[in-house]
Amino acid sequence: MEPISLEVALASFTETWSPRIVTTVNDYDVRVAKVDGEHVWHVHDHTDEFFLVLDGELHISLREAAGERTVVLPRGSVFTVPRGTEHKPYAPAPAAILVFEPTGTLTVGDHYEDLPDHVDATTGHELT
Repeated sequence: MEPISLEVALASFTETWSPRIVTTVNDYDVRVAKVDGEHVWHVHDHTDEFFLVLDGELHISLREAAGERTVVLPRGSVFTVPRGTEHKPYAPAPAAILVFEPTGTLTVGDHYEDLPDHVDATTGHELT
């Protein structure tokens, strides 16, 4: 068990929307990902999803009872999408994020729209 540099972890891969697991905390993965462009509309039925923007800017569109809205997260911002909320992350330019969610959680949630080729439906890849 040694400290992990998030900068080094992010430099170890190039794929977007394909998170790497940097560590675990209890039954949760701490994942980093490079993001650019659109993800997919999806929902996690049983867990919240925590986002921290490490670099760039992330937009998260939400479909809520009151209607659809988008939150904008600049570098250094955090946001938690509540369980059961349909959402779609989007990065207008290359960005880097850290996500905190239960081990085994699919990046595309429990229900999702069609997956474009650039989106990796994964539970996170081991950091190499």
